[in-house]
Amino acid sequence: MNTAMHSRLGAVAALIVVAIAAAAFFVGFYVLPSQGSGSTVWERICRAAGVVQARSDARAALPAFTSVVIPHAAMTAGTPEQAGRGATLALRCTACHGPQGMSGADAPNLRGQYAEVIYKQLMDFQRGARSDAVMGAMVATLSEHDILDLSHYYAGLPRSKDDRLASAPALIRVGDPMRNIAPCASCHGRVDGKVGAPALEGEPKAYLQKQLTAFAAGTRMNDANAAMRNEARRLSKDEIDMLTDHYAHAPL
Repeated sequence: MNTAMHSRLGAVAALIVVAIAAAAFFVGFYVLPSQGSGSTVWERICRAAGVVQARSDARAALPAFTSVVIPHAAMTAGTPEQAGRGATLALRCTACHGPQGMSGADAPNLRGQYAEVIYKQLMDFQRGARSDAVMGAMVATLSEHDILDLSHYYAGLPRSKDDRLASAPALIRVGDPMRNIAPCASCHGRVDGKVGAPALEGEPKAYLQKQLTAFAAGTRMNDANAAMRNEARRLSKDEIDMLTDHYAHAPL
């Protein structure tokens, strides 16, 4: 076999190798990593090489958790000026939360609720850690100053001092140590409650059931350190019904 023939065979072999390499690169770095439409060539190559970069839509789908740090101004008594400004802002809230903070629409009663509780929930709605179409729209234009005024207005409305802990169900008074369930009153009690935990007496039963069920399912996630999710997921439906019935009928 002469030299010319060797050269031709070498050239053909080289072309075959190059074609196989190109096909393997195309399949391995473009077709297989594509994972559906919408990816750029560069993103596909990066995925194939193991450099996975989160896309903006993937980041948007991540759950939002509370990032609220309750300021000192929300934990001290409000001024008359704050209450007055808050009363004006609260006019937009009456359709759901009622005049003087008493709801007729299974929305939470806000009369006499702790200011820091209202502040935190409004900030969570505004930042997306707690989701509700109506509340999201209502708080979108509020400043932090407005939220403090609203919180102090509702906190300053009169609330019953009647504490019926002695007659409350055992889950509220002592919890269930065998199931690692803390007593509800350790956070929500009126005497020794936890800062940032709401008073629950007199709240609409449907509202309380919806929130406890959401915590148990993990669809509401704005509780700090997953405290409510850890408790609620251990409760049965009958226990949720019993607890919410007690609080709904307790004097506000």
